[in-house]
Amino acid sequence: MSRLVVKCPTCGKPVSWDENAKWRPFCSDRCRLIDLGEWASESHRIPGDRKLPDEFIDEQTDPDEDKD
Repeated sequence: MSRLVVKCPTCGKPVSWDENAKWRPFCSDRCRLIDLGEWASESHRIPGDRKLPDEFIDEQTDPDEDKD
């Protein structure tokens, strides 16, 4: 049976997809933390509408509303 090898999403290095790959799908903790930082800084985003569901409209303020 052949083993599955994927590319690290951060640097592109090959990563074996098995229990020995501690940081999978990343090749290292460094690449994992780089990716986490990109999500935290919003360099990576899931596209979509920022509209809140109707049940939250009365409970929370609009995130696009100007704050003076």
